[in-house]
Amino acid sequence: MRKSNPWIAGALAGVVAGFLSASAAHALEEQSGETQAIQACERRLCTLLQQRDAKGDDLKCALTKTWAKSTIKEADQASVRWGFGDARCTVQIDISRALIAAALTSGGKEHKFWVPPHTAHCIVEEGGQARALTATLAPKIVFKDGKAERIWINLTSIEGPAAIKGTLLTAAALTDKVGIFQRPMLKSVNRFIHKHCPSKYPLPQAPTARKAG
Repeated sequence: MRKSNPWIAGALAGVVAGFLSASAAHALEEQSGETQAIQACERRLCTLLQQRDAKGDDLKCALTKTWAKSTIKEADQASVRWGFGDARCTVQIDISRALIAAALTSGGKEHKFWVPPHTAHCIVEEGGQARALTATLAPKIVFKDGKAERIWINLTSIEGPAAIKGTLLTAAALTDKVGIFQRPMLKSVNRFIHKHCPSKYPLPQAPTARKAG
């Protein structure tokens, strides 16, 4: 539903979750440490994307993200609109470093990058109450020459209030079956990999050997 970096939203994807202890009838406030955790995970992901090395630690991050209603509604389309309040999501990211490297080093051949299922635990405001929602996604991305060419959210299961569940199922179907969000999602993924990461987190350059005088 929201315009976001699919790798992290994902990742969060894009992707909705949270704490069952949130108070009802109050707007959800961003929790301490949310932004710092997302930035740290983004840095690790950007490093993996640029190194393209299958050896080393996998991408593992514990993330929480809170969205204001106004932010979510920026992604509204004529065919699907967000009719609820704020949302908060938590997700444990766990993606193989080798899978990431393989997707970006396949040359001119198509490479299918299937992200393993990730479950997001969510709270969404509905009618002044905080409603629990659980969604499992296994995003699929086809790469060629290091660029994403096709993408699917692949929402495999969702449990929660009927109205919220229906909205997210519709958004997922419009993305995966109709392709309504395909272009902006692909653009976002490729911009993140090839522009954002090298610009914000450039890899350190190897020192140049001095010529003998």
